[in-house]
This record gives sequence, structure tokens and C-alpha cells, in this order.
Amino acid sequence: MTPVYFDSAATTQVRKEVITVMQDVLEHHYGNPSSIHAFGRASKSIIETARKTIAKELNAFPQEIIFTSGGTEADNMILRCAVRDADITTIITSPIEHHAVLHTVEELRNEYDVTVEYVKLQACGTPDYEDLERLLTANDERKLVSLMHVNNEVGNLLDVYKVSALCKENNALFHSDTVQSIGHYTWDVKDIPIDFMTAAAHKFHGPKGIGFAYIRKNNTLKPFIFGGAQERGFRAGTEPVHNIKGLETAFVMAYENLDEERAHVEGLKNYFKAEIKKAIPTVAFNGNCSDNSKSTYTLLNVRLPMSSEKALTLQFQLDLKGIACSKGSACQSGSGKGSHVLEHILCEEDQQKPSVRFSFCKYNTKKEIDYVIGVLKDLV
Repeated sequence: MTPVYFDSAATTQVRKEVITVMQDVLEHHYGNPSSIHAFGRASKSIIETARKTIAKELNAFPQEIIFTSGGTEADNMILRCAVRDADITTIITSPIEHHAVLHTVEELRNEYDVTVEYVKLQACGTPDYEDLERLLTANDERKLVSLMHVNNEVGNLLDVYKVSALCKENNALFHSDTVQSIGHYTWDVKDIPIDFMTAAAHKFHGPKGIGFAYIRKNNTLKPFIFGGAQERGFRAGTEPVHNIKGLETAFVMAYENLDEERAHVEGLKNYFKAEIKKAIPTVAFNGNCSDNSKSTYTLLNVRLPMSSEKALTLQFQLDLKGIACSKGSACQSGSGKGSHVLEHILCEEDQQKPSVRFSFCKYNTKKEIDYVIGVLKDLV
């Protein structure tokens, strides 16, 4: 059996078209974008065209798109600058955010004595919107809400319309980690009054090491990285032109093919759910995975009826069979700790059972699903 890659929430296979355009830029457009000669102007044109392309799709202004090294930097940039420059004294978040947010918030509490409030969670892991409203109206402190649109481990979808409306009503800023969302869902930042968003190209078949932050105009944020005048002076450093072109190409192709590819991937998720239930009737799904209206179509978090002893070697056994999947965020795979997301939404008994995240993309097939479910059935 050819190895099966079901870990696209960690990173995706790069499209061939993306590799082609990146190679072309590396070979022919090597000028420094800050140089005023023809070589530099050609490189600068690639960057600004990409900025306009992204802004148009999001219904944003080009100056609201800041290129970064990826989602983690974008989250850090937004949160740190909001506290430093926008008089934020209270951050409201949830205990199941990505660690790019959670660890940054913890550091800001230590550095700036910021108050950090964690919104209560419903049983499935979705933020309790009534509790969010309570936190927003508790006092007159200047607040920022940071809640991710798609949870990277269990796939829960945030009601961004509801959250953005609550923030606007209470004069709070709204930041959403949209790394698992950009390239998979359409966005209109004029329709949704969101202040900050983040993206990473490698989550939608682009290269690693490049992403962007959406920062709504007329904000008070000052430069994050000092040096040259790149990125409107907000993030100094010579831009990786080839990566930006790769991001743009992957971004355009994601949205040009969104309906077709979403139908394919959602079909795979539904097929996986149905077939694994037939093969292992006592299997369970974590978060809102069983409800497509409340969960992303790109991933499925499965809890298997196995003893804790067998659970210890499950990932190893799957890897031996050529199956790539994960327990949760790839960023935490080397920490030796369990999933902080499942720790907050599962009872202690259910935490003892192994949970596995399978995430899908356009390149996956039902044949691969049949193989994986056969392996899981044998292991269980």
C-alpha cells in the first residue's frame, strides 16, 4: 500500500503549479524588492500584485495585508502590538486556542500585567457565547478577544458573526487565528467586522515559511520588527519574493477550485465517519466532528475504544502501516504532553482512550480511507 497522508491540518502537499512559479521567481526575479533599479522593481511588482490579489478576495484594502513568516508570527505580532499600542488591558481567549496564541497571551500577562480571561466552553468545546458577553460587559477595561475560527485539533467552527458583533457592541477588538480557515472558507472583512486575521500558506498547498496578517486600517499599531521600510514599515526585512509568489498562487487556486475541492474533501470526511462507524461501532468523535454545520469539512478527530496500554503504541503502529495522522497539533508533538484541547473537553475516562486526528485534502481518496479503517479495525 502506498503511504497514506491524512495530516493536512499539520501541513499540506505543495501544488505543482506553486513549485513551478516559485522556481521561475528564484531563477529570474532575484532582485531586492527595495532596490530602485529594474531588477528590484520587478520583484516589488510581484509582491504588490500578490498583496492586491489577497486583499481583493478578502474584500480588504491592500495596505491591510502584511506578509509574515507564517501564522505564529502573525498571531504574535497582532497580540503583542495590540497590548503595546492599542491600550489593551484585558485579553479574552479560550483554553483550547493554538499555543501561538496561548503562550503569547501568557507572556503578555507577565510582561505587561495584562488581565487574561478564559471564556467558558460548552461540552463539545465551542465557546459559550453568553459567557463571552458577560466577560465583555464586566467592566470598562479596553479588551481584545482572540478566538480561532477553526479549532486545529477538533475542527469546531466559531460563529464569527456573533463574536464580531459582540465585540463591536462592546468596543472590543477581535482577533481570530484563521490559519485553518484561510483557503478553505470565503471571507468578507467588510461583512464581518473583524480587526485581525492570520494565515499560513502551507495550510492550503503553498510553501512553508510564508503567511500574512490582516490588520484592519486606521489601527494604532506600530512596527513589530524594526529595520528597513518593508511592509509599510511594519515588518522590516527583505521579503522572500519566491515564497510570496507561491503563497499567491496557492491562494488563488484554493479559491478558484474551492467548491469542487470542498465537495470532494467533505465527501471523504462523511465517508470516513460512516465507514468507521460500521467497522468500529463504539468509536466516538471529539468536538463537533459529527455535525458538519458546526465543524470544518477538512478534519475528523476520532476517539477509539482501546485500552490505555494499546493506546501508547497506536501512533507507532499506524506509522508502521504507512499512515500519517496525528494526536493533535504538530507544533506540540515533541512536548511529551497530551492534547490540551481534549484535556479541556473530555472527561478523565475518555482521555485515557486514544484520540487521533485525520485531516484530508484534495489529493486523498476513498481507497485510502478503506485501507486506514481496515488497519484501525485490526488494531482495535
